[in-house]
Amino acid sequence: MSCMVMFKEKGLKLTPQRRLIVNAIHGTEAHLTAEEIIGYVQTRMPGVNKSTVYRTLQLLEEAGCVYKSELGDQSIYHHAEEGHHHHLVCSRCGRTVDCAEDVFLPIERAVRDKYGFQAGFKHMVMSGLCKECRGKAG
Repeated sequence: MSCMVMFKEKGLKLTPQRRLIVNAIHGTEAHLTAEEIIGYVQTRMPGVNKSTVYRTLQLLEEAGCVYKSELGDQSIYHHAEEGHHHHLVCSRCGRTVDCAEDVFLPIERAVRDKYGFQAGFKHMVMSGLCKECRGKAG
């Protein structure tokens, strides 16, 4: 189900600003930071306040339209229609590798069994060194 349909079903107004934010996220395969989304919106509609973008991103996340992940000190967003997956990000060269959702299932089970805690592994970002950079280390 598209974000625009979900917005309407939840009784939320789909303003031109919100439509631009949804288009920014759905118009790319990349994962975008809030600043990149703000830049996209402001080039197309100057004067849109940053707080409008942040509030809309929060609404989209709460509605299940986008996933938000933390990458260092930034939040990155991608549309939920991509499905659940995780990212391995090389801290040296910046290469990003998508990995399957089930990679963290053993950890999720272990945390639940040992601590009784249901962890939310919807969209993890893990930093480290990629194969090529590991080969160069030394």
